[in-house]
Amino acid sequence: MVSEIFEVTITGTHGVKLPESAAAPFYKAGHKRVKMTAWFKDKHIEFHGALHLNKGNFVISFGKRYQKELGVGFNDYFDLQLAEDTSKYGVEMPEELSAVLESDPMAADVFEDFTDGKKRSLIYYVLRFKNSQTRIDKSLIIAENMKHGISDPKELIRDRR
Repeated sequence: MVSEIFEVTITGTHGVKLPESAAAPFYKAGHKRVKMTAWFKDKHIEFHGALHLNKGNFVISFGKRYQKELGVGFNDYFDLQLAEDTSKYGVEMPEELSAVLESDPMAADVFEDFTDGKKRSLIYYVLRFKNSQTRIDKSLIIAENMKHGISDPKELIRDRR
């Protein structure tokens, strides 16, 4: 399932109001999370997010990180397209975290027992880092903390060495 490409702008600090014709089919089909592609001038980005129905309007969050990456600001119009999110976690799993979990079945079991939101939160945390070695290091810290019974997201990312 893929929508047509449509034009949007940022409302408030990080919201984007979606046309009902684009968002309603996803929402009605039970796809509360979608994959999005945004275009502005010579740049494009892909990201995952949740569809929200707020006071009769479909909206998504388009945070500062995405605004900066795409190069858009308040009052800029850019193109957006929705697609069905077929990822396992509602966001693409970083290779480094996946490799750490594959090599540590105990940590992987704990990870799978977390709520979907907590899984995404940890995935987004690891994705914040551009350097692959840093992603590996952060993934190893999370895996060790999970095996020690830590489940609080703020504590999961703490290096206890």
